Amino acid sequence: MKQKRCSGILLHPTSLPGPGGIGSLGKECRHFIDFLEEAGQGLWQVLPLGPAAYGNSPYSCYSAFAGNPLLIDLRALVEEGDLEPEEAVAELSDGQVDFPAVEAFKSRALRTAAARFHVHGAPERKREFWHFCDTTPWLHDAALFMALKEHFGGKSWNAWPKGIARREPAMVEKYSVRLGVAIGEHKYIQWQFSRQWRHVREYASGKGIAVVGDIPIFVAFDSADVWTNPSLFKLDDKGKPTVVAGVPPDYFSKTGQRWGNPLYNWDAMAADGFRWWIERFRGSFALHDVVRVDHFRGFEACWEVPAKEKTAVNGRWVPAPGTALFDAVIGAVGSLPIIAEDLGVITPAVEELRDRYRFPGMKILQFAFDSGPGNPYLPHNFTRDCVVYTGTHDNDTTHGWFQSLSPRERREVLAYTGTTGKDIHWELIRLGMASVADMAIFPLQDVMGLDGASRMNLPGTPHGNWSWRYSEGMLAEKHAKKLLELTVLFGRK
Repeated sequence: MKQKRCSGILLHPTSLPGPGGIGSLGKECRHFIDFLEEAGQGLWQVLPLGPAAYGNSPYSCYSAFAGNPLLIDLRALVEEGDLEPEEAVAELSDGQVDFPAVEAFKSRALRTAAARFHVHGAPERKREFWHFCDTTPWLHDAALFMALKEHFGGKSWNAWPKGIARREPAMVEKYSVRLGVAIGEHKYIQWQFSRQWRHVREYASGKGIAVVGDIPIFVAFDSADVWTNPSLFKLDDKGKPTVVAGVPPDYFSKTGQRWGNPLYNWDAMAADGFRWWIERFRGSFALHDVVRVDHFRGFEACWEVPAKEKTAVNGRWVPAPGTALFDAVIGAVGSLPIIAEDLGVITPAVEELRDRYRFPGMKILQFAFDSGPGNPYLPHNFTRDCVVYTGTHDNDTTHGWFQSLSPRERREVLAYTGTTGKDIHWELIRLGMASVADMAIFPLQDVMGLDGASRMNLPGTPHGNWSWRYSEGMLAEKHAKKLLELTVLFGRK
């Protein structure tokens, strides 16, 4: 964890510009890192990097360990000889991500690249590939899971034939052989993601920039994680969740949020020393320098909703083994540079768990102006051990948020900031930079002053999210200059 005052930008790689209809780990990624360096920033925060499943959400992935194939830069595969130039090109929008179109194009290209590599790949590259396969414990199960999903027409794993749904050893062996080609393709894809992300990390490190990752506390039901470890989740004898995760009614939703993720069987996890969580944290810290833990309060207690319920209103808080879990992870992995997402219904017990391990919590400036001077999100109430944001991926942009406020609420914002609100995005960024918070992180949309049409996610809506991208030329020298000015002024560089 960076100890000195620092600041950074929140931007998921899918939002980068470039060809292929979606941001990738190619040269545009390096250009963004160059921008961070020019702007004096020391942090780059991303969303979860896994293969997004339902609703294209990075918080609902087919694997908690694998990387997102859509982020692979196809131009690098051309340079390596796995693709012909024309195979890496498609007529796709430079604007919002059209996920179905991108998925169809990239899946086809990556299968082609995998096939060519397995036949014509140079010996030294194949040795590197097989070393990756031999040293990546989760890889075969994740690749088999994806191959089986394709084989069974995209059905959820609990709708597969009983023998393979329940992972009977003979059936696992049978399908591992039968789907060998497809499994090899998925292993190649994960190898390419791993090496491309490693190069990005090395480039960022060389510029003095730490990458902040994100661990969703829960995993998707239709995932390699649940299929491989059903005993670690609360499922019935047919493999369906008996209860699901969510949060009670809050700022974002009057009926709460019914996320639908299966809940953990904490007793089973404790019985084997939290092995699955140890490996999950170990894998995440292999990808990132710092990790934000989403829904941190779920490690103290989870909002448990009966699976039959349509909303999250009729749930209950069920205790979770936070201290035992983190003690086990620290004992196996070492120190944990974690940011605790401690938003929502936070109790003294959650605060005690967070503070026990000195995990900094989060302060959101958009939440600061609705309850008077005692509001904990107002900067004069901060302590140093926190991370201040204007907003997160779940918030509107600051410009969009300000436009949606009532006249009274706007007056409160202007009175506190002592400004006219003309450049409200910079005014809130300045407020965060000037605060005592050790870390300050701002969505790129706020640096650019974009309106609500550019927000990343609207919680509670299943479609139309995660697709925002900026285009070439939007990120300008003036943005770097202004950020650098504030960074130096408030001692964050």
